Amino acid sequence: MTKTQTAYGGQAVIEGVMMGGKYTTISAVRQKDRSIAFYECPKKNNSLLSFFKKIPFIRGLVAILEASAIGTRHLNFASEAYDGNSDGQADQEEKKPGRLGAMLGFAAIGILSFLFAKFVFTLIPAIAAELFKPIVRGDTAQVLLEGFFKILLLVGYVYLISLTPMMKRLFQYHGAEHKVINTFESGKELTVENVKKHSRFHYRCGSSFILFTAIISILLYLFVPTDPLWLRLVSRILLIPLDLGLAYEWLRFTNKVRRIPVLRWLGYPGLWVQILTTKEPNDDQIEVGIRAFEKMRASEAAIEKNKGMLVQQVL
Repeated sequence: MTKTQTAYGGQAVIEGVMMGGKYTTISAVRQKDRSIAFYECPKKNNSLLSFFKKIPFIRGLVAILEASAIGTRHLNFASEAYDGNSDGQADQEEKKPGRLGAMLGFAAIGILSFLFAKFVFTLIPAIAAELFKPIVRGDTAQVLLEGFFKILLLVGYVYLISLTPMMKRLFQYHGAEHKVINTFESGKELTVENVKKHSRFHYRCGSSFILFTAIISILLYLFVPTDPLWLRLVSRILLIPLDLGLAYEWLRFTNKVRRIPVLRWLGYPGLWVQILTTKEPNDDQIEVGIRAFEKMRASEAAIEKNKGMLVQQVL
């Protein structure tokens, strides 16, 4: 992967895959009649957001909130498409974004859902550790116990939901997403056979990011008191933006050094959690991932071409 090449990403959706590039995001969803429906959600060109995305530690928070907003819209489309309620034409045209009010509603739901989950996984471990204060005393011991509970809660939750058939299929599509991107970054042609040979793990995965927030929070909590309880809980909430920002920068760093033998192990904890959040996809699921990626790349190329034509007209 060259330095100038776009770092593509994505996520699994219900019976499909969303792929994202520099300018747009596209989902491909396998419908019940075996056809594939597409949905495109272009990224908004907001100068203020673009400015914040260039600032280290702040850009992580902006990127995560933006991804949560966009991801919710794709998940909503996937649910409708799979149930046969989509008005998009499979394999022919992508579903266009709905009205402004609906888009803002999905964005708000995505952001609030992410923040709610973050609060839950932050406050419950703190309260649990507090209950053991008569046995485990001292700020450092309490922080380590709290960190243990946080990682245990996170891994345990992911493991339990991975046992359900619906989440298992979602994690298979997650694996397909990673395999397609790994195949592209290796320079291989995107065929089902080529994609099957590549890893279902990737250093830029959101699962890695979430685990890194848990690990980094342990280090941050060493600098704030654990007593009284109200101060402990408030400090944890106030540290969430910093925790997210540091975890995002660490994720970027581990991705940059992933090809350096001595340093690639820094991202291994994130890859280990992907054992739970990704599963090996079947051929049909890989095909959906390929279709989403190829359509996204085609749309990105068209946008680039249009931008080039506008520049020529101005000159």
